[in-house]
Amino acid sequence: MATPTTDQLQDLVDLVSQLASSSATLEDRDFDLVAFASQSGGLDVIRQRSILQRRSTPEVRAWFEGFGIARSDRPVRTPADPEHGILPRVCLPARWNGVTYGYVWLLDEDGHLDDALLASAMHEASRAGALLAQQARVRERTEERLQNLLSPDRAVAEQAAEEISELGLVDRDRRITVVVLETRDQDWQSVPLNLWRLPRSVLAAPETDHISLLVPEPHSVADVAERALELYRERLDSDARGNVLVGIGAPREDLAEARSSWREARLAVRVGRAVPAFRPTAVWTDLGIYRLLACGPQRELRDAVVDPAVRRLLEEPDLLVTTRTYLDHAGSAQQTAAALSIHRQTLYHRLEKIERLTGLDLADGRDRLRLHLGVSLAPLVGG
Repeated sequence: MATPTTDQLQDLVDLVSQLASSSATLEDRDFDLVAFASQSGGLDVIRQRSILQRRSTPEVRAWFEGFGIARSDRPVRTPADPEHGILPRVCLPARWNGVTYGYVWLLDEDGHLDDALLASAMHEASRAGALLAQQARVRERTEERLQNLLSPDRAVAEQAAEEISELGLVDRDRRITVVVLETRDQDWQSVPLNLWRLPRSVLAAPETDHISLLVPEPHSVADVAERALELYRERLDSDARGNVLVGIGAPREDLAEARSSWREARLAVRVGRAVPAFRPTAVWTDLGIYRLLACGPQRELRDAVVDPAVRRLLEEPDLLVTTRTYLDHAGSAQQTAAALSIHRQTLYHRLEKIERLTGLDLADGRDRLRLHLGVSLAPLVGG
C-alpha cells in the first residue's frame, strides 16, 4: 500500500477551508503541522507559530487537549484566550476506526461556523483521519523492516533488504550509513520525533532507549544527523536537551550490511557519553583508538588494556587527571602545566608519584602507550 502523499492531505485541507470559508490547518496527533490553507480572516499567535515553526509547543498542546479533543468524535469548540493571543476555533478530530490520528483546525473569530457546516467538514476530517491512519500503518511496517534489517540474523537482514528495495524505499545498491540518537533521560516512545521533517528516503526505527536512522546517498549524513538532533531537542525540556547524543557509523555499500554501521554508531554514542570531546556527535571514523571497542567482548578488552598498573592509577583521581592531560599533550611539560593551571615543578612532582605508583617509566614510549590506552579506555570498559 502506497503512502498517502502530502498533496492528498493538502487537497483535503484546502477543501475544508473553502467549505468553511475559514483558515484551516491539519496537525497530526503530536501537533506537528501537516498542511494548512489560508482564507481571509484572523490569524492568532498560535496559528502563526504553527505555520512558521511547523509545530505547536507542549503548553499549547496541553491547553487544547484539556477540552477533550483527543477523545471526541465530534467537532469541539475551544474559546478565546486574549491573554495568550488565542482566537476561538473549532477542532475537527481526524479519526479512523475510533482512533484519533490528527486534528483539523478552523478559526471561528466571528462565530459563523454552524453545526450543519461543521457536519459537512467532519466528513472531510474523517477522510484525513483515514489517510493519516494509512501513513501510520506504512510507517510502522517500515520501522519493522528497518528493525529486521538491523537483526544479527543474516537471513533476516537479507530478507529485509530485499523488501526495502522492492518497495522502493531504498535501492539495494545505494550506499547507506546508520545514525543513532540516544538519551538516558526519557523513553523515546513518550516524546515522539517528528520524523516527517526528515528526507522521505531516510528510514527510522525507534526503540526504548534510542532511535536508528538509515541514511542513503545522496543525502548528507552529517546534515541529517544534525537535523534529527535539532528535531528531538525541540521536544525536550531545556535541562534534558544537552543529554541527547548522536553516533554515526561508517558507510556500507550493501543495504544488508546496515547492522555493521549501526553497531559502530552505537559504540560511537558510548564513546561520546564518556569522552566530552566527542559530544554531541561522535563519528566512528574519527574515534581513533576508541574504535578498539569493536574488537571483542568488553571484558576481554578490559583485561587487555586495564592492567594492574592502570588500576592503581584509577584509584587516585588527581593523578589520573594529570596522567591523562600529560599524555594527551604528548608529554609536553609546558603545555600540561598550562592546561592544569599548575607550576611546572608541581607537575614534575606529580609525574614522579605516577611512576612510583604504576611502576612505569614515562620516558619510555611503550610504557606511555600502555598507560595512555588504559586510562583512555577504562571509562568505557568498566575499568
